[in-house]
Amino acid sequence: MQLYRQYALELSRTLSRMPWDVIDTVVNVLHSARMSGNHIFVMGNGGSAATALHMACDLGKNTVVPGLPRLRVMSLTDNMALFSAHANDNAYENVFAEQLDNFARPGDVAIAISASGNSPNVLNGMARARYLGATTIGWCGNDGGKLAGICDLAVVVPNYCTEQIEDVHLIMEHIITVALRDAMPARVAKNGTNGTSKARAFALPTPVPATLAMDAPNTMG
Repeated sequence: MQLYRQYALELSRTLSRMPWDVIDTVVNVLHSARMSGNHIFVMGNGGSAATALHMACDLGKNTVVPGLPRLRVMSLTDNMALFSAHANDNAYENVFAEQLDNFARPGDVAIAISASGNSPNVLNGMARARYLGATTIGWCGNDGGKLAGICDLAVVVPNYCTEQIEDVHLIMEHIITVALRDAMPARVAKNGTNGTSKARAFALPTPVPATLAMDAPNTMG
């Protein structure tokens, strides 16, 4: 029982230290994509791949609001035929970048979920997304890894336990879903058709090159 209590206590402490202002900016970015008809792509490995699938499901179904466009969201981990074809023919490091070449356009949003922040295929995918003109958002833990340094927005979970980082990522996904379904429509009604606060306006930095040199280990988080 002590282990259970300690785990719950550490998780609670982590949630109390989360950068919720950054997550609010993420909500604004996703809402802007909804209003402009841009796509949202989500990627990750292992448990983070499951979170990416969960997020695509929730954003696609549970954010439907009468009078607002639906979110156009896609997980890059769900088409195993395409995923494995790229892994076999173009290297596992390129499974996300290759898919983004097919689908991503300027103004789209790419979200990478990685506990370590150092998975090579995630880093390559985000570099390609920025090259293609997409807004890049990284969800990571530990010290943020390389992912935090190459994204337009980075949400770093202040924890070094992979299981708890993944717990928080799923909680973040649910909070964002509820915000887009419940809170954002009220903001739209108050502020107009866009609903994004001018104080939280988000500008893209200069794109990075399409290729990214990496020397990090191939972690599965």
